[in-house]
Amino acid sequence: MAVLRKIRHFVWGEIPESKTERRLLLKIDWFILSYCCLMYFSNYLDRSNVSNAYVSGMKEELNMHGTDFNQINTIFTCGYIVGMIPNNLMLQVVRPRIWFPAMQIVWGVLTFCTSAAKTVQQIYAIRFFQGIAESSTFVGTHYILGSWYKPGELGKRSGIFTSSGLAGTLFSGLLQAAVYTNLNGTSGRSGWRWLFIIDGIITMPIALYGFLMFPDVPTTTKAFYLSDEERLISCERLETDKNKDITHGHLSWSLIKRVVGNWRWYGCSLLFAVSGETESFGSNNLMGQWLKAIGGFTVPQIDNYPSGVTAFAIASTLVCATWTDATRSRARWPVLVYMSICVIIASAILLAPSTPLGARFFAWYLAGASYAGQATTFAWANQICADDHAERAVVLASMNMWNNVVNAWWPLVFYPATDAPRFTKGLWAMVGTAIATLLVTWFVWYMERREKRTREPEKEEADERRSSGGEDEKSVASRRS
Repeated sequence: MAVLRKIRHFVWGEIPESKTERRLLLKIDWFILSYCCLMYFSNYLDRSNVSNAYVSGMKEELNMHGTDFNQINTIFTCGYIVGMIPNNLMLQVVRPRIWFPAMQIVWGVLTFCTSAAKTVQQIYAIRFFQGIAESSTFVGTHYILGSWYKPGELGKRSGIFTSSGLAGTLFSGLLQAAVYTNLNGTSGRSGWRWLFIIDGIITMPIALYGFLMFPDVPTTTKAFYLSDEERLISCERLETDKNKDITHGHLSWSLIKRVVGNWRWYGCSLLFAVSGETESFGSNNLMGQWLKAIGGFTVPQIDNYPSGVTAFAIASTLVCATWTDATRSRARWPVLVYMSICVIIASAILLAPSTPLGARFFAWYLAGASYAGQATTFAWANQICADDHAERAVVLASMNMWNNVVNAWWPLVFYPATDAPRFTKGLWAMVGTAIATLLVTWFVWYMERREKRTREPEKEEADERRSSGGEDEKSVASRRS
């Protein structure tokens, strides 16, 4: 039994002592993760389908030239940037059970519109508004996860959530290959147009599921499947965790001062702004563009072979997230070191002029390790900002926002479609990005340690007040906010 308990702890995180809390954790794992993962799956399915459609007939049918494909991604990113912080702040005033599915319906309708586009300019307009709607999902879910889970539970759940998006990318290539083979030309529609129709059909039922079953956050949940005792426990289990502030629905101007006057916003935003660009291998489908440019591969092969990048990304994400939760210190920084080293090795192999084809395939797949840092970085930020819910919402949104600010122009400069198949500039940029990631990771690690050392006397003083009948944790947290 002891061995099984250790295995369970490693695979799924801390095991609650009480039967009621274990039952609560099982319920929120099912209803939060099932909806958020399905939502993110459909989100990433849509994003990846543009890349797959481009190499499966959209380029020729819409008469796309030069960097048109990069501009589609850039315009989507601009919409994503615009919607990021407003969407996360809306979760403070609108119930997530309403806001998440509403945004999902918006991007589902726009996905249907994409299937009917006649010009690349129409794609530009659709993708901008789609970016605004889809920006609600990623950082919003990380905010929700940080509202329900303890640090020892958070990494794995973040990893599972992130992997669901990667599964959308993986499924997209397989779906496009199947659609192209079986539906291309059906009812006078090209295979890539059918891809977006099917994508929209997949999205709508997931949104309905969210309306019905999503539990909001602990302090506002009215989920019918949670008992009154479980709702109380969902709040109390986090209140005892590092004075974590889980209140919801209150915004004030003091938030600006708390965010701008703290290193957390600067450090965490810089960390993902830099480290997120290591994902450029996958997010820009460079392997697919490389296969198309060198020739000798069929459309289904071009759609299917890059799935290996995503498969390794999923494996790396889940293994790293599981490992970081299992460590006593909950250290997240080693994952960023691992992914940076993998990216440097992959870039070096691809830069070598005489690298054989098999080694190049290995390098593309190894680069999938870059996605391992995504879940870990946001779990780390949730830990760092655990004592202030509103600051945490802004920091999480800002991390993804600044990453997308960089991503809006990064592919145009370093990964234009016209650079295929070599992408020499981009590979050297990848090496530089990996090195920068190592430096910023050290900075965040140092600042977090310094903050903990500074707060130790305050914690001891608060403990003394409680033991002597002074202010309790709730009153201290209330006065602080």
